[in-house]
Amino acid sequence: MSGGRPAGSDDVGITQDRRHQQEQVTAAVRRRAVTAAMIGNATEWYDYATYGYMAVVLGAVFFPQSEPVLSLLASFATFAVAFVVRPVGAFVLGPLNDRIGRKRTLSITILTMAAATCTIGLLPGYEAIGAAAPAALVLVRLVQGFAVGGEYGGASTFVVEYAPDRRRGLWASWLEFGAIGGFLLASGITTYLTYALSDADLHAWGWRIPFLLALPLGSIGLYLRLRLTDTPEFLALTEKAAGASAPIRETFTRHRGRLLLCVAILVYSSVGTYVLLTYLPTYLTQQVGTAPTTAQLLVAVAGGVLTVGIPFAGALSDRVGRRPMLIAAAVGYLALAYPAFWLIRHGGWHGALAGVLVLTACHIPLLGTTTATLPALFPARVRGTGVAVGYNTSFAVFGGTAPLLLTFAVTETEDPSMPAYYLVIAALVAVVAAALMPETAGEPLD
Repeated sequence: MSGGRPAGSDDVGITQDRRHQQEQVTAAVRRRAVTAAMIGNATEWYDYATYGYMAVVLGAVFFPQSEPVLSLLASFATFAVAFVVRPVGAFVLGPLNDRIGRKRTLSITILTMAAATCTIGLLPGYEAIGAAAPAALVLVRLVQGFAVGGEYGGASTFVVEYAPDRRRGLWASWLEFGAIGGFLLASGITTYLTYALSDADLHAWGWRIPFLLALPLGSIGLYLRLRLTDTPEFLALTEKAAGASAPIRETFTRHRGRLLLCVAILVYSSVGTYVLLTYLPTYLTQQVGTAPTTAQLLVAVAGGVLTVGIPFAGALSDRVGRRPMLIAAAVGYLALAYPAFWLIRHGGWHGALAGVLVLTACHIPLLGTTTATLPALFPARVRGTGVAVGYNTSFAVFGGTAPLLLTFAVTETEDPSMPAYYLVIAALVAVVAAALMPETAGEPLD
């Protein structure tokens, strides 16, 4: 498997420069760097969670209501369409990350994401402008997807390159902490609106509120990012003029093995995240008959448990290694996905809560470890490109399509266990990748 690091006469000098740059980084600077990256990631996932929680309402607002199931499928198709363009964003913004720097690229992505999300809250619905409404929604979702294509690769690279080597798992885990925080914020706002507003008011104007709130959230993240300098890794590359002239070509020719590992590891990260935190509210209401507020509350509980558990998992990965944590998560899904969904369907309210918590327990070691794992697979000169392309390819193919695919599969087969089967397949792929990946815990990045 091709995955070696590029050799060159300047390698030792770059590593020494990187160590010197790292020595100049104070704990306060590291905290600001992590916070800036974390808020941007929270903005990204806030958008996707808001859309997922509001999928039924958006289907009614933006699509004709002659066939409710088709409207829901159309809504999830629009959710998935943003993932189609995410690899395009990765191929553009990932190399930009390696050429002009992590900080500048992350400022572009967060500004674009926040503006696009806010725009959704301003769009007229189907009753006002007919077929132009879903067309406008799709267009804005494409802009969102393009911007998100550069967000995670840049943010994870940014955090990992600021983190000390022996605590990289803990520091990197705060990025996922921010992501789940975005989910929780979206869950809290949408749950409150669903509870506080009448169905007519929610469909008339209430659904717009969470989308409009993305603009101030993104503005805070942009302000924090603009106050930081770039990472020690990137500054060391700049001083030696050792950046990649063609990051895409170098990634695919010299590091394609690492890129394939990145994609495979992310298969169950993407599927698990979107099944648990985006698709599950719809599954609970459509297949189990759970009240919408209760369904969102159950997923909010999952998000809360994830938020608490992620930093502990990140710290544990610094002690036992990344590979054991990822394998444990995959084995957990293989053994427990089907029983968890059985509990969700047949156990009443308490059984549903137990099933959700089982899935959450499987997901904690995965989310707590992934962010520290992926950037360490690539050398600094192509790190932003490698992570962005691998991450967005996997999420586009497997994660973003999960709600649409599972809604269609459950409807066509009338088998409510389809989400469990999908999780098992994803875990089978990932357990092989985790077993093959190099162990990077505690090791220098380059």
